[in-house]
Amino acid sequence: MAMDFCDKCGTIMVAKEEKGKVILICRKCGHKSKEYKPLEISETVKKKPLDSEVIIIEKKEDMLPKTKAVCPSCGNKEAFWWIQQTRSADEAPTLFLRCTKCKHSWREYG
Repeated sequence: MAMDFCDKCGTIMVAKEEKGKVILICRKCGHKSKEYKPLEISETVKKKPLDSEVIIIEKKEDMLPKTKAVCPSCGNKEAFWWIQQTRSADEAPTLFLRCTKCKHSWREYG
């Protein structure tokens, strides 16, 4: 929204409808401008179509540490683990686990 100032006193002019037209009027001295036409801004955005290929980056599980944890899916007693901040910074990070046998993933909150 653009601001116009009164030519007489320098106060900010405000829009007001009068006789079906929008005019600018000074609240301090009452000076009226001629018909006001609001500034219109438009932008055309051209998007490129997404590539047909989707690149998936997976964690190399052989590089993740292992821990003793019971898989809720298959009952295996060993899992890979990693920690990630998924909620706000003042809350504990989330512990993610992935079964070494069936690859089922689950999370535990700290």
